[in-house]
Amino acid sequence: MFKRIANWSGRMAARLYASALLRMDVQRRAPLPDGPKIIAANHPTTTDPFLMMGWASEPISVLVTEMCFKMPVLGRFLQQAGHVPVMDGKGRAAFDKAVELLRAGHTVAIFPEGALSPLEGGVCPPHTGVARLALMTGAPVIPVGIHLQRENIHFRETTVDGKTEVARWYFHGPYAVTVGEPMRFEGDVEDHEYVRSVSAHIMQRVARLARESARRTVASPVSGSGTLRPVGSATAS
Repeated sequence: MFKRIANWSGRMAARLYASALLRMDVQRRAPLPDGPKIIAANHPTTTDPFLMMGWASEPISVLVTEMCFKMPVLGRFLQQAGHVPVMDGKGRAAFDKAVELLRAGHTVAIFPEGALSPLEGGVCPPHTGVARLALMTGAPVIPVGIHLQRENIHFRETTVDGKTEVARWYFHGPYAVTVGEPMRFEGDVEDHEYVRSVSAHIMQRVARLARESARRTVASPVSGSGTLRPVGSATAS
């Protein structure tokens, strides 16, 4: 119960943040299926996992780098809200937890690139985790493409446990999200070539949706703050 309350609080905070500071534009291609889902998105900024919570109309568990869990306040919240830490060199533990959540009927969110997207645009080659999760659990993959103004990104060095990373924070400006149609996959999760092809297919769809978000942002600039519509809402933007 406490995790659900913390998760709900995070979703509300993300929506308030987006409404107050961003020109948020969320559009979706089709209604989301009921039941567990795998939300797969590109990852231009460190702010994305937080904002992702606001897209959904249901509790989601986001796979987040372990460093975020070690930050004061933020780390405690992430843990209490049921998000999943991805530890360096121990990705299997996060994967197993995601399988457990999906089989229990929960929705998880993952960034297939496994790192921040290239600053100059485009996407990194995908890891195979999303494909393996889909094949092992039968859960549909919901591809999501994000676009924002790179010149509005703020870079901050963050040091935790002696490890320093450069975080990319996004505090204002347009933030366009395109949610694609569900993708379903069947096949042998031990067929590594097939798993890589599924991973590439998912990443290609995410990249295409990100380009669609970019075109929409350029074609229809919006002044002022936008309205964040949850991914599972009945009416598309």
